[in-house]
This record gives sequence, C-alpha cells and structure tokens, in this order.
Amino acid sequence: MALCGDVGASSLPSELVVHIFSFLPAPDRLRASAACSHWRDCLFYPALWPELRLSLQASLAERPRLEFLMRKCGCFVRELRVEFAAENYLSGAAEPSGASPPACSAQDTGDGDSQPSGRWLEVLRTYLELVLCVLSSVRGNRNLQKLSLFGDISILQQNGTITSTYLNKVDPGGKKMQQIQQLFDEILANSRQLKWLSCGFMLEIVTPTSLASLSNPVANTIEHLSLLDNHTSANATLVTAIELERFVNLRSLALDFCDFTAEMTRVLANNNHVPLHRLSLLVHNTSLKSKTLDKMPEDEDWRALTRNSANLRVYMMAFDVKSDDMLRILKPSIPLERIHFDSYITCVSGAVVDLISRQYDTFLTHFILMNDVNDMSGFPDLSDNRNEDPLVLLAWRCMRLSLLAIHGKEYGGSARSAVWASKGGV
Repeated sequence: MALCGDVGASSLPSELVVHIFSFLPAPDRLRASAACSHWRDCLFYPALWPELRLSLQASLAERPRLEFLMRKCGCFVRELRVEFAAENYLSGAAEPSGASPPACSAQDTGDGDSQPSGRWLEVLRTYLELVLCVLSSVRGNRNLQKLSLFGDISILQQNGTITSTYLNKVDPGGKKMQQIQQLFDEILANSRQLKWLSCGFMLEIVTPTSLASLSNPVANTIEHLSLLDNHTSANATLVTAIELERFVNLRSLALDFCDFTAEMTRVLANNNHVPLHRLSLLVHNTSLKSKTLDKMPEDEDWRALTRNSANLRVYMMAFDVKSDDMLRILKPSIPLERIHFDSYITCVSGAVVDLISRQYDTFLTHFILMNDVNDMSGFPDLSDNRNEDPLVLLAWRCMRLSLLAIHGKEYGGSARSAVWASKGGV
C-alpha cells in the first residue's frame, strides 16, 4: 500500500497508526496489525486497551494466547473483566486428537461412589492455571480502576463436589490456591485507583482477610463492591461491618444474604456514607445450611437504611431456598425491585408469591421464576380453575412490573391470558 511516492504504510508515525487503530473494533485491529512488525508493535499501545474483556476456555491452546495478551496488556489495562465460563469448559475440556479417553469413573457410569473423572480433573487443573496467569500479569498494575472476576463452576460441581479432597487431586497441599489468594491480595495492596471490585469465583479466592490489603485511601474511593462465594466456611465472612466503615463512597454492594447483617445496615445508614443505590443479595441454600439468619436486618434496620438512601433498590437472587426461609427473609421494608428464583430442589410456594405482590407492589419491576424440579406439586397453581392465581395477582398489583418470566411449568389458557392482559401484553 503506497501513500505517496515511495512512502508506505509501514512508514506512518506510531501516533498516527495508533489513532487509526482507535477507530477500529478489536478484531479489525488484530487483522490490521498483521500488515507489518511496526503496526504489530502499535497494536498494544496502552491507549488502545483501556478495557479488556476475556471469556476463557479450558483448552491446551488457551494458555499461550492468554499469556501473550496479558503480558502485553496486563501492566496498563484500566478495566479488566475475566469470565471462566462453565459452558466453555465443556467444549474446551474435550480430549485432544489422538488421545485415548480417560477411564470411566463411578461418576461417569452412575455406579458406586461418586468420583471425578480424569477429564474433569484436567478441567479444574487448567482452571487454576488460567487464574494464576491472569492474576500474576496484573499484580503490579497501579492504574487498575475496575476488576471483575467471574468463575461459573456449576458444571464442575455437578460432576464432583468441589471439596478440599477434590481440589487436592489437582492441587496437592493447596499450593496453587494459596498462590492465587496471595496474588489477589497483592493486587489489592498495589492498587491506587481501584473503584470497582467484583469477584465471584466460588473457589475461595477471596478470603476474610483480603479486603484488609486495601489501603484506606483506596477503600474510601471504591464505589462498587461485590463479593460472592458460597464456599466460605460457616464462621467466616468476606467483609465485616467494621471493614465496611472504610467504604464511605460505596454506591453498589453485592453480598451473600447471610453475611448482610443488621449491623451493616446501621453502618451504611450513617451520614458519613454516601447514599447506597443498589444492593444485590444472594440467598443460597448452601449458605443457609452453614450460616444463621439470626443477625439479618429487621424492619427497623431497613427503614433506617432507606432514610439515608432514599433511592436504594434491592435485587435478590434465591437459589434452592425453602419457602419458609423466604417468608422469614422478605421483610416489608425492603425496597425490593428485582427478584430471581432458580431452583433444582424446592418449589416457590404461592404464599411467597402473594407476599411479594402485596409488600413490594410499588417497587417490583422484575420477577423471574425458574423451576427445574421433577415434583411440581408446590409450584404456584396456574390452572384454569383458579380465579385468584398468585402470579396473576402479582401482575395486577405490581404496576411497575416490566418483566415477568416463568419457566418450568405449563399452565392453562385463562391464566396465561390474564397475565398477558394485566401487563398489556408485556
């Protein structure tokens, strides 16, 4: 490609090449960088990669590509989002060409005691290696403003419970896990501009001492904090009310419901904290089995919090939770805007749906109900013979409702028509 005379594209100044690249989407930048070595060097100019989003597969080819990218961008990227997606593990964990398949275990055949197969152990081993690669590359990045780490290992859990015994098969003595935890703490300790921290790996990457690594100036400027890990032991929480006192500019918070205590609401309701806008709470059967609800906020605590945070809206996610527990959790003063039920074990009762429609009719905008259980006897009755179906009444009462999603139950035409008509076809 000649520009004028003998001057070619490779002779363009780096600043001009970078400026041209800035108008291109990431795939086109990569293709353009193959033109020459000069353009390839310009590809990784810091201004071109303020944000990096990765969805990683557990495959043999993933590691070198990831190492190259993180070596080039990890030291200066400002916003990093990494997702270790379970659906990728299924395709990524396939046996390489020519390799003999692993011997079937009891887990694979359904006979005997459940044991993880060699295939799944290799997936988990690769998972840990990818986490190490990412964290080690950003450990010294002091310009990091947004860090989001997500790990969906539900597929792994279905193929073998993630226990210390299971992890020890791929990480003897827990050395890799300790290294991962140390790297995460080091990233927090080195951060100077962090405003967004979100971590939900479900493998104890965040420990009860992790937030102590943050300096007071950084903790004071963080606006979003999300720490979700249902493998935390019963006597440990990832953040305490005392630690929360440092996060005075927090506008969005996501925690396990069992860790969100009445004392926390009093800290957040203090005038020295900016008003909280979003509170996301995970209600998980695993946590409820190991932790207690005795310290959960009561109505007066919620009222005090909403006085200081008038625009606060709550998003609640409930997984395999018994209806009796939900009836205890759902306090009238919660400004509940969204609720998502997802269950493989228990059904959401009509009493819970009715309570939600009565208490949160002025707030609720999203109601999602997903049941994949075999016994649907406890599912809210959507038959043609009921004139006051709880889901129909919810649609009528909650005038701000913009999304009503029901999955896992067939219901009659009159109930379907009533729901449809009540929301004007939404």
